[in-house]
Amino acid sequence: MKQIINTVNAPAAIGPYAQANMANGVLYISGQIPVDPTTGKLVEGIEKETHQVMKNLEAILTEAGMTFKNVVKATIFLKSMDDFAVMNDIYASYLDADSYPARETVQVSCLPKNVDIEISMIAHQD
Repeated sequence: MKQIINTVNAPAAIGPYAQANMANGVLYISGQIPVDPTTGKLVEGIEKETHQVMKNLEAILTEAGMTFKNVVKATIFLKSMDDFAVMNDIYASYLDADSYPARETVQVSCLPKNVDIEISMIAHQD
């Protein structure tokens, strides 16, 4: 059975999708962009954007009773691969080195609201 996960501590969906869905102990988190949920405004600059995206993901994980340790897969979309090193350091700072998820990072030509980064995740209950 599917359960929709939603929290006010992450940005509301800007289209016909849920923040996340839980099915059979697996949490599928929709791509998060750097919108501050308290103001509804975008943050700018790859450092601030990456932190905001990770905070948004963390809020959704928390709502589902999970942490970054539960994440098994991440997909990162960057507007420019030139931002990879900065993003990677910030991304890693939120994770436990003993439980890194599988991941791919791809450069794309455009993202929603013309942001520089979007990250989606899949997590599993222990």
